[in-house]
Amino acid sequence: MSDTILEIEDLNVYYGKSHALKGVSLSIKEGEIYGVIGPNGAGKTTMLNAVAGFLDYGGTIRYDGTDLAGVNPTQIVRDGLIYCTEDRDLFPYFSVHENLLMGAQFRDDRDTVKEDLRMIYDLFPRLDERREQEAESMSGGEQQMLAVGRALMSDPDLLMLDEPTLGLAPVIIQDIGEALEKLQQETGLTILLAEQNSTFALNHAERLSLIETGEIELSGTHDEFTDNEYVREAYVGVH
Repeated sequence: MSDTILEIEDLNVYYGKSHALKGVSLSIKEGEIYGVIGPNGAGKTTMLNAVAGFLDYGGTIRYDGTDLAGVNPTQIVRDGLIYCTEDRDLFPYFSVHENLLMGAQFRDDRDTVKEDLRMIYDLFPRLDERREQEAESMSGGEQQMLAVGRALMSDPDLLMLDEPTLGLAPVIIQDIGEALEKLQQETGLTILLAEQNSTFALNHAERLSLIETGEIELSGTHDEFTDNEYVREAYVGVH
């Protein structure tokens, strides 16, 4: 795990006169889970939106060695960088199975698509039980599983997850965490995890960055974060 798959250098984003991201830099290696933690409004979602091609920005974003400046978001998806947003963006009146198939709309490898469907139903048995159920009628936790599953159906090389545990019950959070660990270990999938739930991120990420008011305040390994007194007191609640 030595090759860099995503490199962000001196990233600046403005909303009008508001300077939302201020010189953010980080790099993510292939095959790792990388956590970005910080409070609501710190800039986590803005950073992911910029990487996904949804925002104008200053600075440089390179994905798999390619500068993403001016690249269409659809092409970014085709190149294997998949963004699972905080809003989930499901098709509410489509069934679970139909939503999953929508994630594979750009893929031509139909046999592999079938294999991935089986993998997702194995990862999330609740989805298998509800495959004919409309997405809007599911619980929040089930919808989050479906959103992650649909993102995986796009066959990502890098999966960006924005607040996947927001508002979910502990048992669902545990299920999602176990699924991410299994994916990363068995497939080598790279995951960028943006989370207010710092405990969840610390439980699963190998390296992390802390972002506050649009700036990276700290970057380091899992152990460096868990040993950091400020992180422990401000974000984990351990004294």
